[in-house]
Amino acid sequence: MLCLNHGLFSSIRGSVYQHTVTLLLLAGCFRGQSQAAQPSQTIVTLVGEDVVLPCRLEPPLDAVSKSVEWGRPDLEPRFVHVWHEGRNHLANQNPSYKGRTSVSIDNLKQGDLSLLLSAVKLSDNGVYRCYFPQKSKESTVELVVGSLSTPVISTTKYNSSVLDLQCESAGWYPEPEVFWLDAEGNLLSAGPTETVRGPDDLYTVSSRVTVEKRHSNSFTCRVQQQRINQIRETHIQITGVFSLH
Repeated sequence: MLCLNHGLFSSIRGSVYQHTVTLLLLAGCFRGQSQAAQPSQTIVTLVGEDVVLPCRLEPPLDAVSKSVEWGRPDLEPRFVHVWHEGRNHLANQNPSYKGRTSVSIDNLKQGDLSLLLSAVKLSDNGVYRCYFPQKSKESTVELVVGSLSTPVISTTKYNSSVLDLQCESAGWYPEPEVFWLDAEGNLLSAGPTETVRGPDDLYTVSSRVTVEKRHSNSFTCRVQQQRINQIRETHIQITGVFSLH
């Protein structure tokens, strides 16, 4: 049968803005199921990254001289990558994947049919099917592609004790949430988040909050998207009688 590799989490943390990039989220193999396709697994990555879509034969079988088909049922043509008897067969490959897919001969010798997808695009979101015709085995993998950016805080001074803060962040996918926090990490009451979706399907979000001097001297705008496990934060420090630092 075909088996998806065990879970792998990869996280990246910046020195200024807290965030987590989950590159791969793979579940384990359900041994003992001989005929049914494996349940869909999910891989989360970001626009521009390279990602591996996992697929493996269990028990291992040298597949170099065999056929392997990677496809997306929702596309026409549906073929993402086809390997047949020792070579790539890409005549019917969907044009959006041209030059961005490959399988490893060394891996195929070990029964690893995984597909490398390079320079991931937002349009790569979808469910992928790995099919091994010789054994009529298949498995599916869902690829979730995200996009993000660092929020920017701007200010408007009302008077010596009240300040208006606005946070804006562009280039997100899927649509994120916006939160304001004080120096202790407590949530602040803010106005409704404004969301605009551009022609490129990316979201721009903005949020405004009015703070008083008694609240704190430090504020954080947090933008997060749980589906892609992403957080970006920007901080602002206020000193004196609401003079900006």
